[in-house]
Amino acid sequence: MQLTKHHALGNDFLVTFVDEVPADAPEQAVELCDRRTGIGADGLLFGIDAGSTVTMRLFNSDGSPAEISGNGLRCFVQAVAMRRNVTSLEIDVDTLAGVRACSVEMTDRPNVAFASVDMGPVSAGDAPDADDFLSGLTGLSVERWATGAVGNPHVVIQVDDPADVDLASVGPQIEAHFPHGVNAHFVRVAGPSEVELRVWERGAGITQACGSGATVSAQRLVEWGAVQSPVTVGMPGGSATVDVATDDRPTAVLAGTATFVGVVDVPRG
Repeated sequence: MQLTKHHALGNDFLVTFVDEVPADAPEQAVELCDRRTGIGADGLLFGIDAGSTVTMRLFNSDGSPAEISGNGLRCFVQAVAMRRNVTSLEIDVDTLAGVRACSVEMTDRPNVAFASVDMGPVSAGDAPDADDFLSGLTGLSVERWATGAVGNPHVVIQVDDPADVDLASVGPQIEAHFPHGVNAHFVRVAGPSEVELRVWERGAGITQACGSGATVSAQRLVEWGAVQSPVTVGMPGGSATVDVATDDRPTAVLAGTATFVGVVDVPRG
């Protein structure tokens, strides 16, 4: 089994191409993504390369399937371009959230690509009554919050300073409160078109960046009138840019780098 490892702003993924997704994919994800006993990653991506459209299936480091990942998509299309030995590529990627149009172009650094991915429309998402719950979390001062989805669920929570949030404490509590789990994003406005964001990801925990979360967060903050699009979303691992969905263009577009780390051959017996 050959794997390539990539990261998008520190959010790292293992990618392998198969004829079909194996039945033990969740177990493989847990084994391979373990940072002490495996290779280490936030998720494992299986690709089925069928030509004009490729299929991507993502399993988080805890083995749970995920509908989509903006950072994972950027890493995935870099892997497809490398597999096809091309320096640029436009391709549709089939995900559990639907087909997404992606483009990727290698930069002057051979291991770094710039990728743009259509994240689809931003819907309302699951919206349980969470006002009292969020306000009751120790150490969390909420200015306002909203849910959203781009195939996977998110909650955007505006706070004074994301750096002050104890992610390891409040993240699991918020994830468990939502019916299908949730990716929790703690944001503050840093400029007219700039946002700072910290992430607790469903199925992966604290990560350096979240592309789908950056997309939903930018969309909500623009709708709140707090920032203007395109929005630069700064995360611990770096920055990505989001062109939010509008009446004229009903889908949001996420753009940023993807970096190839290396190749690993894993014996499977």
